[in-house]
Amino acid sequence: MRVLKGSFDGFYGFLGLACCLQVKSADAVAAKWATRAGAAGADYASGVNGTQKDWATDTAAAAGSWAAGVQTAAANGSFAKGVNAAGTSKWKAKAANVGAARYPQGVAAAKGYYQNGISAVLQVLSGITLPPRGPKGDPSNYNRVTVVGTALRKMKTG
Repeated sequence: MRVLKGSFDGFYGFLGLACCLQVKSADAVAAKWATRAGAAGADYASGVNGTQKDWATDTAAAAGSWAAGVQTAAANGSFAKGVNAAGTSKWKAKAANVGAARYPQGVAAAKGYYQNGISAVLQVLSGITLPPRGPKGDPSNYNRVTVVGTALRKMKTG
């Protein structure tokens, strides 16, 4: 795609004078991008499947860079700036119009991962012996919650 034309086209180029850059409209550029990028799903999958790099190893090795980037972004207030730049109306429109359409497909694709993850949680929960329940409103009932929370936290953190 050639968005910018050379400065020395046509008559002005003949005279050796610089001319204005000619650019396509934002509408035209965005329409072409959406058409081309929207049709690139197979190329995307091919790139993922064809890579020889080990994503997990390379990503884990970048942990320091990630942490430094997050710290810099936090110090600069980048998160809040990005949220404020997008605004609630963009979030709502994208969540309602894009997210809602993709949600069922994502849930279906994640069923096996969910099952594996929840199995560990259910196993921990099934092994808990709760202290006896006290009368309604008795503060000792919070001990039951603490036992569950402690067991699940131990599962997560080791």
